[in-house]
Parts: sequence; structure tokens; C-alpha cells
Amino acid sequence: MAEEEVTGTEQAQAPQQQFVMQRVYLRDLSFESPAAPEVFRQEWKPKMNVDLNTKSNLVSGNDYEVVLTITVTATVDEKTAFLIEVHQAGIFLIQGIEGDDLRRILATVCPNMLFPYVRETIDSIAVKGTFPALMLAPVNFDALFQQAVQQAQAKAAEAGGEESESKH
Repeated sequence: MAEEEVTGTEQAQAPQQQFVMQRVYLRDLSFESPAAPEVFRQEWKPKMNVDLNTKSNLVSGNDYEVVLTITVTATVDEKTAFLIEVHQAGIFLIQGIEGDDLRRILATVCPNMLFPYVRETIDSIAVKGTFPALMLAPVNFDALFQQAVQQAQAKAAEAGGEESESKH
């Protein structure tokens, strides 16, 4: 079996893929307990609402900032017991990856890496507000991304259908 030699020119032409988390940081944090102290005198059976959002932007070169925002609202008897909002961010070096693959990484891999940090922050803040510990359930960012892609495709198909109908 003969070995093939790869020249420096061939190596330079092959796109080098690189993915590195460079920094994780807390971008914004908010805690409110508007029903205190009355909320502490009631039986603790809250309704929890969790909203999640991600956004990303190119910072410079191949560095992308991804921000995972989670808002948790606990209500007891229609009163807001607490509201916690965390913007957990990270800077990621992403090189040699483009198009759909880049969008998928920014919407799934990066938020998956940020989620444990935001989860711990939310739990810690709830406890510091003297509420019971709050452990958020894992999030399937891949499924959320796929759902968003399907919704965008359906919306585009619907817009295309409306366009062709109006031209007749």
C-alpha cells in the first residue's frame, strides 16, 4: 500500500474547521419579587413559566457572540412571586464552517454549552430570594432549531402560495 504525500499547497486549500469557546460571561441579570413579603405567607404551589430565546451575532473576524436568555416567572394565586431573567453569553471562535452548518452550531451547540451556566445562575438567584431551589429541565436545542426551520419553511411556502394566487 503506497502512502500519499500531501503537499503544503493542498493543506492550505483544505478549509480548516475550528470551534472554540473563548469566554462565558453573564451579560444581564434581573430578579424581582413584587409580591414579597406576602408571598412567603402562602402555601408554595407556584405556576412556573419559562421563556427561552437565543440570538447570535458576528463580533469580529470569526468570533461570534451567542446570548441565551431565559426568563422564569413564578406566580401564586395570580400574583408574581418572582421573576428571574438571565442573559448568559459566550464568545465562540468558529472558523471554516458556513451556511446551514454555521446556523445550526450557533442555534444548538453554543446554547447547549451556555445552558448549565444559566441553569446554575437561576437556581442560585431563586435560593438567594429565599425561594425553593429551582432546577430547570434540560432543553433540546436541536429540536427547537428543527422546529424553527420547519416553521420558516412553512411560512415561506405560504407566502409563495399567496404570491402566485395574487398574480392570477
